[in-house]
Amino acid sequence: MPLNEYRSGTAFPGVIGRTTDESSPAWPQPVRAVPGTPNVLMIVLDDTGFGQLGCYGSPIATPNIDTLAAGGLLYNNMHTTALCSPSRSCIITGRNHHANGMAAITELATGYPGYDGNIPFENGFLSEMLLRHGYNTYMVGKWHLMPSEQESAAGPYDRWPLGRGFERFYGFLGGDTSQWYPDLVHDNHQVTPEKTPEAGYHLTSDLVDKAIDFIADAKQIAPSKPFFLNFCTGATHAPHHVPKEWADRYSGRFDDGWDAYRERVFARQKELGVAPPDAELSRHDPDVPAWDSLTPEARRLAVRMMEVYAGFLSHTDHHIGRLLDFLRETGEFDNTLIMLVSDNGASAEGGVTGTTNELQFFNNAPEPLEDSLRKIDDLGGPSTFNHYPWGWTWAGNTPFRRWKRETYRGGASDPFVVHWPAGITARGEVRTQYAHIIDIVPTVLDVLGVEPPAEIRGVAQSPLHGVSFAYTFADPAAPTRHHTQYFEMLGHRAIDHDGWRAVCPWPGPSFAEAGKPFGVPISAEELTDLDAHHWELYHVAQDFAENHDVAEQNRDKLIEMISLWYVEAGRYNVLPIDSSGAVRLTVERPQITEARTSYTFRPGTQTLPFTVAPRVLNRTHSITADTEIPPDGAEGVLLCQGAGTGGWSFYVKDGRLRYSHNYVGRAVYHVESTDTVSPGRHQLRFEFEPTGKPDIANGEGTPGRARLYIDGQPVGVGDIPITTPIAFNPGGLTCGANPGSPVVPDYPAPFRFTGVLHSVTVALDGELITDIESEARMAMSRQ
Repeated sequence: MPLNEYRSGTAFPGVIGRTTDESSPAWPQPVRAVPGTPNVLMIVLDDTGFGQLGCYGSPIATPNIDTLAAGGLLYNNMHTTALCSPSRSCIITGRNHHANGMAAITELATGYPGYDGNIPFENGFLSEMLLRHGYNTYMVGKWHLMPSEQESAAGPYDRWPLGRGFERFYGFLGGDTSQWYPDLVHDNHQVTPEKTPEAGYHLTSDLVDKAIDFIADAKQIAPSKPFFLNFCTGATHAPHHVPKEWADRYSGRFDDGWDAYRERVFARQKELGVAPPDAELSRHDPDVPAWDSLTPEARRLAVRMMEVYAGFLSHTDHHIGRLLDFLRETGEFDNTLIMLVSDNGASAEGGVTGTTNELQFFNNAPEPLEDSLRKIDDLGGPSTFNHYPWGWTWAGNTPFRRWKRETYRGGASDPFVVHWPAGITARGEVRTQYAHIIDIVPTVLDVLGVEPPAEIRGVAQSPLHGVSFAYTFADPAAPTRHHTQYFEMLGHRAIDHDGWRAVCPWPGPSFAEAGKPFGVPISAEELTDLDAHHWELYHVAQDFAENHDVAEQNRDKLIEMISLWYVEAGRYNVLPIDSSGAVRLTVERPQITEARTSYTFRPGTQTLPFTVAPRVLNRTHSITADTEIPPDGAEGVLLCQGAGTGGWSFYVKDGRLRYSHNYVGRAVYHVESTDTVSPGRHQLRFEFEPTGKPDIANGEGTPGRARLYIDGQPVGVGDIPITTPIAFNPGGLTCGANPGSPVVPDYPAPFRFTGVLHSVTVALDGELITDIESEARMAMSRQ
C-alpha cells in the first residue's frame, strides 16, 4: 500500500473512515520529559569505606571517581544504614529502612512490619516515579531488594527490578556473586556470560557494557529522552576478584601495614579538607591485632589480600570511567546528575585473618595459615572467593571507628560524590552539611521540579522521609536541614541530632570488650541495662571521629537523645529491637510451595538458588537420573550444586557413573562405578547414608557412605569422611550441565550431558540436621 494512501485515510474508507485534517480527533500524546531534563545516574559501590577512594585520601588509585569529585562536590557527612539491603532500599525509595521492611538483609527477615524483607508498594521506587515523567529506567548490577525465596524462576516477579519501575535489568539478584562466573539475570530470565575468564570476562566490565547498550539502544530512537540508570557494582564486596595485573600494580604498597595506612590516609584527608583540621584519628580497635604482632607469613598474606582489594577497586574505577567516557562521547555527560555512594562502610566478613574462600567461613571451617599461603598467588582469581582481614576493614574506614553492620561512623559514614556541570557551578568543593541516603530521592525530585506522586499504579504513596540537599549545591555555608536521623542495625543503635550523636553499641564497643560474639539476642533485662548505662554521647560537630564520650558530663542531653531515638523508632517500625543473627533464621517464612521431600528437575531449566534448592546436606538422600545412552556412549553432568569453591556433582565420565563432593575447596572425595553405563535407557542413581554425626564446631558435615546404582544394581560404593556442613555459596543447583566454575577439576565446564536426560529426581529421605549459628554466618556474609 502506498504510504500516502495510508496517511490520507483513503486506503480503507469503509473501515477507518478518518482523514488527517484538523477535524480529526487528536491522538493521545506520549509522555515526554520537559526539554533539557537531566539524566540521572546513581552509582552504588558495595562495602567501600570512607578512607578507600583516592579523593577521600586513599593511596588506591580511583582517577575517574576523583574526576567526578574535582568537577563537582564531595560530601564528608553522608550517612547510610551500615548494611547493604537496608541502605539500597533507602537510596531507591527515600524512606527509612525499617519503614521499607528492611531492618536487615532479607535472609534475616522476620514477621514484624519493619523486618519482613518486603518493601511495601506504598513506598514507591525512584524508577517508578521517573517512569511517569518520560524517563527510560535501567537497573544494572546488584539488586538484593527482595526475599531470597523469590529469586527463582517461580517468582513472584512483582519485586524483581522490572516489577518496580525499571524497564531493563541486567545483573544479579542476591547479595554477592563471583565476578568471574556470576549468577546473571537479564530482565526476568537467567543468562550465562558470553565469555569465559580466560577470554577476558569480568562482571564489572560486562555490567558497564550492558549499561552502555541500554542507553545507546534508546538514544538512537529517542535522543532527547532522559534516562535513570541505577548502576550497582558487585565491587568492592567479596569476593575480591580482579585480573592479576591490576593487583600487581600495588605490589609492596601496603607492606607497612594497616596502622601506617591509617596514619597516611588521615593526613591526606586533612590536606584535602575531607577531615576537619581539628579532627583526631580514632583509637586502635581492640579486635584488630597490631601489625607488628603478626608473623612475617601472616603479614605477607595480609599484604597480598590488600593488594588484590586495591586492584579490584582501581579496576572498578577504570570501568566506571568507560561509562563516563560514553556519556562524554554522546554529549550527555554535562547534563547528567551523577551521584556516587557506598552502601555501608568497609566489610569485616573476612574475619581476623582474612580468607581465600568465604565458603570456609560460612561453614565454620577456616583454613590454616599454611593452606592460605599456598593459594597466595591465586588470590583474586577464579579459583578463590577471597576477603581481606579485619585490620584492612578498620583501616578502610579511616578516620572512624569500627565497620559495616555497626552504627558507629565507620559503619554508617560513607563516600558520597555529586557531579552535574549543567546544574552545579561549584567545582571540587567539600560539603559538610549532614545528609542521609534517604535524602537522595527528595534531592533528585527537587532538582527535576517533580512532586512526589500521590499514587503509583493505584497504590496511595507514603510520605518521603528524607530532605532535599539541593540547597547545598550552591551554598557551602548553608545550615543543615536534616536535623534528626535514627540508626538501628542488628541491635546496634545510634541517633544524630543537630551536631550531637548518641551510640548504644551491641554487644559492645568491640567484641573483645563485650566478651560476646556478634548476633547475640538482647534480653529485656539487658535492654534496660543498655539504656540506663551503655549509651555513649559524642559532640560530632567538634569530635569528627567519635573519640570523646561526653555522656557523663551531659546527662540531660543524653537522656534527650535516647528519648528521641525511641520516638523515631516508634515512628518508623524499628521496634521490637532484634539483635539476633541466628534466631532469625529459625523463623518460618512464607514459601512459594509447601514443603516436600521429592524434587524433579529437567535439563535446560534455570539454575536454582541455594535458598529454594533441596537441602541435601547432613541427611540421607538419593538422586535418580532417567537417561538414554546413545550407541557411542555419553558423558556430562546429570545434576550438580555449587562451584569450584565447594559443592557436589553427579555425572558420567569415561563411560562410568561418578559422584564427587568438593569439601569447601580443600578436598574432593570421589566414588565411581565399577561397570560402564551401556547404551540404552537407564536409571542412574546415587544414594548417601550418614555413618556418623556432623561436627559443626569444627566445620565438618555428616560423614557417610555413597553408593551408585545402574537400574537398581549396585555398581559402586565409597566412604565420604567429611561433607560440607551448612551451605554452598555460590550455591546454584543445575540439571544437565555445570555452568560457571566447575565443581570438581575432573571435567571442564559446562560439561553438558551428551545423552538424553529425561529428568532427575532428588529424594530427601532423612531428617535435616542444621546448625543455626553457622547458617547465620552465611546469611550475614551476603550483605
